[in-house]
Amino acid sequence: MKTKKIVIGTMAAAMLSLSVCSLIPAAAAGETVQISAGNATAKAGETFEVEVKLADIPDTGVRGCRFSIEFDNSIVTIDDVTAGTLTNTGVDSSDPSADMLPIFNCAIENDEGFASVMWSTAVDDATYWLKGEGVLCTIKGTVASNAKDGAKSSIDIVPVKSMTSTDSGVVNDTIDCGYIKNDAIVSYDVKTISGSVTVGDAGSSTTSVKGDANCDGKVTMADAAAIFQAIGNKDKYALSTQGAANADVVEPAGITAADAVEVQKLSAGIIDKL
Repeated sequence: MKTKKIVIGTMAAAMLSLSVCSLIPAAAAGETVQISAGNATAKAGETFEVEVKLADIPDTGVRGCRFSIEFDNSIVTIDDVTAGTLTNTGVDSSDPSADMLPIFNCAIENDEGFASVMWSTAVDDATYWLKGEGVLCTIKGTVASNAKDGAKSSIDIVPVKSMTSTDSGVVNDTIDCGYIKNDAIVSYDVKTISGSVTVGDAGSSTTSVKGDANCDGKVTMADAAAIFQAIGNKDKYALSTQGAANADVVEPAGITAADAVEVQKLSAGIIDKL
């Protein structure tokens, strides 16, 4: 595992030396990028895939992004993390630093339950940066052979565990995401949405639970938020087929704000059933 830890250190050092995205931002952009992990269901001993997406990227774009993926290593392990379609910016053949540091890089630490991911470029031309929204990477993993049906591992997007700078003694507590402007590093705020891997049969484990819009087996304020997001932008925040069926809790048929309000009432204890 030492090799992978060295890779993480090299990744951080390269980001700093390339002035792509520092752990100590010089300025805040005042804008927010969303990083979200998806959900998957797989039987014990079988493989799964979870997509990690970026959304709400400001028009300026993202020149560097670095974060960790945390998971329960008693339930799942990560086999590989591959670059997604969002990274197809054409920069691979234009970045002279790519020989020193791959533009997309990942270090997996299954023994410690995390994987560190980075996308960065030394190219100044913003047309080669991450723009719009889409899949940044896909997590490919395996469910433990002894995992019990119904067990769930959260897939959390968190800051990389490292020092803010050499010998600083200060632990990093932010997700690196930003760009360069007038030789200054500009950092975006980052909103994260966790995903999960549930152990069981994908055909039967996603059951019908009234109000459970995100199909995590319970009804909370997160389900109301998922409904509101789906109403506001169904292309970006589309519910799964089962999630949409679960979310439609009031008449007439069809998902509306009224469904989200009823879910909120249940979560707040105002009503006791849907």
